[in-house]
Amino acid sequence: MEYSALHIGPEEKLRLYRYEAEQELQSILKWWMKNLPDEEGGGFYGEIDARNIIQKRAPRGLVLNSRILWTFSAAYLHTGNKEYLLFADRAFNYIKTFFLDPVYGGMYWSVDYKGQIHQDKKQVYGIAFCIYGFTEYYLATGDEQSLELAIELFQLLEKYSYDPEHGGYFEAFSRNWDSIADLRLSEKDANEKKTMNTHLHILEAYTNLYKVWQTDSLADAINSLLKTFQKNIISPQSHQHLFFSETLEVRSKIISYGHDIEASWLLFEASELLGNKSNKLFFENNAVEMANAALSGVDKDGGMWYEYDSVSRHYNKEKHWWPQAEAMVGFFNAYQVSGNSIYLQHSQNSWDYIKNNILDRVNGEWYWGLKEDGSAMDKEKAGFWKCPYHNSRACMEISKRISTMQKQSTG
Repeated sequence: MEYSALHIGPEEKLRLYRYEAEQELQSILKWWMKNLPDEEGGGFYGEIDARNIIQKRAPRGLVLNSRILWTFSAAYLHTGNKEYLLFADRAFNYIKTFFLDPVYGGMYWSVDYKGQIHQDKKQVYGIAFCIYGFTEYYLATGDEQSLELAIELFQLLEKYSYDPEHGGYFEAFSRNWDSIADLRLSEKDANEKKTMNTHLHILEAYTNLYKVWQTDSLADAINSLLKTFQKNIISPQSHQHLFFSETLEVRSKIISYGHDIEASWLLFEASELLGNKSNKLFFENNAVEMANAALSGVDKDGGMWYEYDSVSRHYNKEKHWWPQAEAMVGFFNAYQVSGNSIYLQHSQNSWDYIKNNILDRVNGEWYWGLKEDGSAMDKEKAGFWKCPYHNSRACMEISKRISTMQKQSTG
């Protein structure tokens, strides 16, 4: 039943929202623990299709594995369930054994189903997620090696990827950290030197690392990233520019609603952690302004469209799983920052849309998304990009935020 149809008070709605988020978290994690482990070859299968059929020979991506590591480490911290910790252990051991480059440092982009190198390029986006995952694993276990690996990767990114002349970070390198012609994260991306997406997830990773390693060099890097967002990435309309030249000249006119709403709370989180008053005030206001900008991509059914091309004036009205999950958190964060309950309603509307359209109630997990005509997209349940990160994180964030509010209200 949708929240709008419930004739209960706001406190009860929040309790129900938290309860449902916790239940869904358990459901998501159960699906991954049941379906992903490769008991014969070790680690996790590289892909499971829309009908839950395992693609045993699919290559295994760094993003998938590092997001599994983050998810199950975070889930253990959130619940204390030791089964989640064992799953995180499996991910950590597989990553350090098969993805870590012992010659040039950093992480391979992918390995094959036997653990042999598949793509040896150094994609900064993937390395950022390893920092994110290694740090969360350290928080969960106290494993010093995981922290050392996170710090080592931070130092490699600062050495090779950071651009001291123009600011920002370059996208990708060869195995030995030389420049390469094809910098793209995926086939749909523009082949540009710098992107919003990579910068956002470097910031996310560095913010997590700063929780356990509060050095001046890391604080400087986070502040530099926040300034780059403020000066170059956030548009005057509070959307995000997506692609940039080496000199941070804008090279895209696409609006990505999911990235707007995700950035709205991740930027605020980073600024809040560092405690810089001027930064915090800017990104507090920005959290609300960017949430308002993202609302232009929300359909009347509560679902969030994929993107808008401001040149052709064409909306891509597909509704992928991850913008819906980020909308739950981003709008809730805007509610907490502003006190305006309209954002809480938008967060709950996002969850209602997910329950009614994105959850696969037969085979488990979430569909990739819905096409513009409302039919389910025939894309994988798990794979290079379909990971347990956006949806499980949304559930944990909603639960933690409501819990904090309830504790504060009872004093």
